[in-house]
Amino acid sequence: MASESSPLLAYRLLGEEGTALPLNGAGAPGGASARKLSTFLGVVVPTVLSMFSIVVFLRIGFVVGHAGLLQALAMLLVAYFILALTVLSVCAIATNGAVQGGGAYFMISRTLGPEVGGSIGLMFYLANVCGCAVSLLGLVESVLDVFGADATGPSGLRVLPQGYGWNLLYGSLLLGLVGGVCTLGAGLYARASFLTFLLVSGSLASVLISFVAVGPRDIPLTPRPGPNGSSLPPRFGHFTGFNSSTLKDNLAAGYAEDYTTGAMMNFASVFAVLFNGCTGIMAGANMSGELKDPSRAIPLGTIVAVAYTFFVYVLLFFLSSFTCDRTLLQEDYGFFRAISLWPPLVLIGIYATALSASMSSLIGASRILHALARDDLFGVILAPAKVVSRGGNPWAAVLYSWGLVQLVLLAGKLNTLAAVVTVFYLVAYAAVDLSCLSLEWASAPNFRPTFSLFSWHTCLLGVASCLLMMFLISPGAAGGSLLLMGLLAALLTARGGPSSWGYVSQALLFHQVRKYLLRLDVRKDHVKFWRPQLLLLVGNPRGALPLLRLANQLKKGGLYVLGHVTLGDLDSLPSDPVQPQYGAWLSLVDRAQVKAFVDLTLSPSVRQGAQHLLRISGLGGMKPNTLVLGFYDDAPPQDHFLTDPAFSEPADSTREGSSPALSTLFPPPRAPGSPRALSPQDYVATVADALKMNKNVVLARASGALPPERLSRGSGGTSQLHHVDVWPLNLLRPGVGPATWTSAASSYCRWQPSWAWCPLGIAPGSGSSCAWGLGRRLGAAEGRLRALLSQLRIRAEVQEVVWGEGAGAGEPEVEEEGDFVNSGRGDVEAEALARSANALVRAQQGRGTGGGPGGPEGGDTEGPTTALTFLYLPRPPADPARYPRYLALLEILTRDLGPTLLVHGVTPVTCTDL
Repeated sequence: MASESSPLLAYRLLGEEGTALPLNGAGAPGGASARKLSTFLGVVVPTVLSMFSIVVFLRIGFVVGHAGLLQALAMLLVAYFILALTVLSVCAIATNGAVQGGGAYFMISRTLGPEVGGSIGLMFYLANVCGCAVSLLGLVESVLDVFGADATGPSGLRVLPQGYGWNLLYGSLLLGLVGGVCTLGAGLYARASFLTFLLVSGSLASVLISFVAVGPRDIPLTPRPGPNGSSLPPRFGHFTGFNSSTLKDNLAAGYAEDYTTGAMMNFASVFAVLFNGCTGIMAGANMSGELKDPSRAIPLGTIVAVAYTFFVYVLLFFLSSFTCDRTLLQEDYGFFRAISLWPPLVLIGIYATALSASMSSLIGASRILHALARDDLFGVILAPAKVVSRGGNPWAAVLYSWGLVQLVLLAGKLNTLAAVVTVFYLVAYAAVDLSCLSLEWASAPNFRPTFSLFSWHTCLLGVASCLLMMFLISPGAAGGSLLLMGLLAALLTARGGPSSWGYVSQALLFHQVRKYLLRLDVRKDHVKFWRPQLLLLVGNPRGALPLLRLANQLKKGGLYVLGHVTLGDLDSLPSDPVQPQYGAWLSLVDRAQVKAFVDLTLSPSVRQGAQHLLRISGLGGMKPNTLVLGFYDDAPPQDHFLTDPAFSEPADSTREGSSPALSTLFPPPRAPGSPRALSPQDYVATVADALKMNKNVVLARASGALPPERLSRGSGGTSQLHHVDVWPLNLLRPGVGPATWTSAASSYCRWQPSWAWCPLGIAPGSGSSCAWGLGRRLGAAEGRLRALLSQLRIRAEVQEVVWGEGAGAGEPEVEEEGDFVNSGRGDVEAEALARSANALVRAQQGRGTGGGPGGPEGGDTEGPTTALTFLYLPRPPADPARYPRYLALLEILTRDLGPTLLVHGVTPVTCTDL
């Protein structure tokens, strides 16, 4: 047992506190020593402070005054319903495995992949950076509203100078304080956050007590300028104490102008302000790298924080509606100070919430940046953010983020950017919901979250709600954010990313493919929808690269399988030698840019291996119906890897997931004269086996001589035309012509768009194939063949050929049922017929209606030449002793014809019915 290797042995069964822990400390930046924060300090405190922000002190009156109590409660319920849907998704993902540093970015990237995760992670990082700047500028404005030299409030002290430069200085000083706390580590940040949490809680407690303890009073409002600059008489708002009449007046909505901006308020604008202040649910998740047990702390702490803030908001809405008239609510958003038992404590709460929100945004941004840098998605741009201290604190990422926040502070007013920040947050929330939805829909066995209070319905509703809120808050910012996400995803896709994370897209594809394969019933197959499904047997791809690409063109959207037989006996081997080869073959498919599957097998002989592949390749209704083989001849094998541009360039082995050069993965071609793995007898027997299994057979010869896939037609008479020849009869048995195969072969030609440059006959430039026939045998059947081609919608030119036109080809004297392959005639007579047929085919190559040196009219311009020739493949003889003779006749028949496909069909593949 000690020598056995098992994945379970890579894990400690019990950690120091009895919890299951991986050996790498769950991937924390600094190992287990960096995980210090509890659920309360690491999740509850930063989430509560982020969700309160400055809204809880300065926007309660704004929301209730304009929307009324009923609509305000409805807004709050809708906002928290949207946030709760995302919280459920966060809890599900966080309890499904070890969560490393990066919070939402880590969850998204490890589910949706580096392209989507990296783009949304960068946007989430920028949202936190800008959110930090917005909080600092909000704090500066709050301070200047009381202490600024230009303060207009009734109780302003007017001691601090104001202006753009002064505001930037104040913001930079506060940023220095916030950055210093975050740079020194998560421990100091947690203690500072706890202190601000106490201050905010004390301030809110004093406000709540003040609603009950303070009696009715009149509160002076900020004076407004009158017409022509004259001053209006002083105005007052009224704090009535608990009064049913006040509550009744505040139930309905009363939208009016915002006295700070002069804009007319409505449901959407008020809801956007309320929702902007509640989007801090990821503050605790961003600290995942510093939490002792993130899988427990993130869901528990986030739910507690959301419930606590919701209760406080509801309580403040009710108390404000019971005690303050609408004038006070709409004309003094900071009325908490005016009704407080000790007004300075409210100021402390306002400043503490703004300071804590900026700290939470900065340290969250640094953790996201460090995770992005560690994953190396954006290269050297984020490389400095990888640096950490001995204790695992990513101080370099904090300094990096501090510098960006300082740049954002230079912009000064950030009212429009505040909407962009919220939209970016919503993009991240929608991505988290989408990640959970994808995992749920994929039905992945590994998705087993311990938190079960969610379903795909909640995830889908969360995605839709976040997208709706994005466009409700700012349609322009929403559209721009989606465009930015798409551009970043395209950049990361082009650059390439890690392939070892596991993509949920693969699980979704597997789930859907399995479902539709079960619905693909072979009993419902119809000839109208027949398509070639190819199994190409390849010995060494170095010499078969042209055939591999030709088969890719012939498949016409059908199944394409590359098969390879490794010789050996598993009983005599310590392990299966086939499994390690799959990587090389898949790399071959990628580099050759063909749409093929790979199927490998181990067998004592190639013939037995081919039988295995013919029987077991494919799945359900997607199984090969055609076997493709290279021709068995004495031509020396060529190494196409040396001349093909896709294989001559070395692979990029520096990127993760890249494969080494394919030249090192496949052996060199067989040397001329060296023994082969397949004998001529077994080669023909393999063809016979395929026909017995009711498979079509295609033998390809000289496919390496094919012209490029796309030839330039150019202009004038300098470009050379190519066409395809189809001979719809058995040239080794001239008395019989398989009409069914004629249509099949022609269909092969017409299906592939890259053969559209192969014209012949009446209309140069149009894709067509040419069906040749023997004049002596065609006769009256010519009309029937033309009618058949017309019914099959195959554009082709039918030409009669008189046997004997070829150079030295005499017309054979053949009995009506003669068969030179299977009959008992002598070898000399059979070879004479094969040579005669070969000469006939070669004579007709290049003799299209466009004229040419060999054409009927002659001329100086070069006529069209044959790009590919289709010939009928006779069935192998029943006697295996005749296999060598059969193969020799095929070699004579196709000698010097250029690229040639010998085809034998076993079932009808065309239909003239609609």
